[in-house]
Amino acid sequence: MLVDFFFQLRKARIPVSTAEFLVLLDALGRNVIAPSLDDFYFLARLTLVKKEAHFDKFDLVFAQYCRAMQATFDTAALGRLEQLKERTAPQHGDAERGESTNHNADKSAAWRELLNAKKSEALESPDGAGNDRGGRLRETNSKSPTSQRISGKGGQRGPGGNRSAPKVWEARTYRDYDDQRELGTRNIKIALRRLRRFAREGAEEEFALDGTIQATATNAGQLDIRMQPERKNKVKVLMLLDVGGSMDDHIAQVEELFSASKSEFKNLDFYYFHNCVYDYLWKSNGRRQAERFSTWDILRKFRPDTKLIFVGDATMRSYEISQPGGSVEYNNPEAGADWLERFTTAFPKYVWINPEPEGLWKNRQSIELIRQLMNDRMFPLTIAGLERAMNMLKK
Repeated sequence: MLVDFFFQLRKARIPVSTAEFLVLLDALGRNVIAPSLDDFYFLARLTLVKKEAHFDKFDLVFAQYCRAMQATFDTAALGRLEQLKERTAPQHGDAERGESTNHNADKSAAWRELLNAKKSEALESPDGAGNDRGGRLRETNSKSPTSQRISGKGGQRGPGGNRSAPKVWEARTYRDYDDQRELGTRNIKIALRRLRRFAREGAEEEFALDGTIQATATNAGQLDIRMQPERKNKVKVLMLLDVGGSMDDHIAQVEELFSASKSEFKNLDFYYFHNCVYDYLWKSNGRRQAERFSTWDILRKFRPDTKLIFVGDATMRSYEISQPGGSVEYNNPEAGADWLERFTTAFPKYVWINPEPEGLWKNRQSIELIRQLMNDRMFPLTIAGLERAMNMLKK
């Protein structure tokens, strides 16, 4: 029975090994837990799942598996009831059997109709069991291990918290840890913090505990207070964002990324471009024709240790990248590929963040061309993708 559960976890791309599954079976064989669905959920998660990023997928698989098993057990129980009825039915003689044929046929038809109704209810109910077991648990006087843990309304349980086990996995508490889901502002901030580098520079304005202890000990116990500069994030980031056209489909994602970046990086400069970088960039999308900045000036303005981040879907005509005059807005004298090469040469630490799903990249020629120009430093706008990008910038 648990073998199916193991393969469902593997199908959901949770890296569960056979050795870990055998550990779970060994723990069950040694009666490590009580015969409780609550305890089995936590034991299975403890033994089979190695990273919090997979907890949400585990909850989904566990809920689906339990609903299917409950429906199977309920249908099997109804079937056993039917068999028991047939075995315990009174035996009639030949004369009696002839007289009661019609009566028994009517009773059998009514019994089959009741069984079919119960089966349909078990299979079609939202929790897959035809009763309250998948959601709110009924209060009963049952002495089973699971029932003994239930108290109060809503299936609350004392020792393990204020929710029953089904509510634990249905709540999907670890949804934000899934490294394949699209990013929210909070998750972006967590991922961007991998790039931070702190240093102490400037005026001495912060109490230095370690320095004070060392100085006091050196001074024979006489208090000697020491101060130190405040720690500040010294990473300098230049962000170039694609706007307009197909990027309108990704406005919400890019806004979240930009908001989180401004919060995490105190030394952040940003400029906009459309499709590909050319000889001009701008600061305000609404006034990009009136207030433009020379790309050459921007290349000279920032130090080589600046971290360069492109943000764009890289979706355009290939000639917009490879040919002079390829811009859809004006006649650019040099190809976008030449400008991309200048940027990657001026700032050795660079990445390209693409909000398009990674599975679509190979189907678009322009994305593959940008990836080549970026030396394969293109990453999707997911938690895992952004963390990989930050690790690349730190090298």
